[in-house]
Amino acid sequence: MSGSSQPSSNDRGQISNLSPSELANRVKAGEVRAVSRLITLLESQEPVGQAALERLNGSQRHAAVIGITGYPGTGKSTLIDQLVTAYRRQGQKVAVVAMDTTSPRTGGALLGDRIRMQDHAVDGGVFIRSMATRGERGGLAPATGGAVRVLNAAGYDVILVETVGVGQLETDVADVAPTVVAVVAPGLGDEVQAMKAGLLETAHIVVVNKGDRDGADTTVKDLQEWHHKVVRTVAIKGEGIPELIEAIAEHQRMTDLNGKRGM
Repeated sequence: MSGSSQPSSNDRGQISNLSPSELANRVKAGEVRAVSRLITLLESQEPVGQAALERLNGSQRHAAVIGITGYPGTGKSTLIDQLVTAYRRQGQKVAVVAMDTTSPRTGGALLGDRIRMQDHAVDGGVFIRSMATRGERGGLAPATGGAVRVLNAAGYDVILVETVGVGQLETDVADVAPTVVAVVAPGLGDEVQAMKAGLLETAHIVVVNKGDRDGADTTVKDLQEWHHKVVRTVAIKGEGIPELIEAIAEHQRMTDLNGKRGM
């Protein structure tokens, strides 16, 4: 969790003893510890968590929910790190819900993304949460949709949902994110061909990351024959991030006009 200090044992006890209504009210007030607590309850499938979630229904807030998906090794986490920085420069509150593979021993997330995004750990305007997939297929954790609803109600302006490295048919992110960005990299020819049959049909924007590598021009050209919006980035250098931000904003404007945006 980012954007707050670790709660004391007394604080944890107070949060744990809240009724569903009280917990929901604290979430709507933007209290980070309440947000984290409710997401934990949803992951654990506790009845009090579902009851609190139901009390968040009807929220008039409409966060920009952006799904970031693609094969392993394409640099999704680095790209998200750059997006967080860019949105924070715009003064927006940002949440990241990052899927991690499940530990075979504990059943919990391996927490790789929280380690990679430590630069944002002291920023009160950023909330980062890793969620364990718990064996689910499709690239998301079972409680992802609920977590997005919680973060929307808590007042986050942008919610970035990172899937685990996915295959061509694992497109569940489209169910929770009105804007889906698929990240590919040069040199993944076989994977790109496979993605054309599934993931690229779901994505609204395709990003060719590591765009300074050999073969990037060919990859971009190939994808442009399949998809109307392809953006080249070199995330580790911050290159192409403004263009990606604009592409996301353009898709959000189109979505708003079509009346499809919202929680």
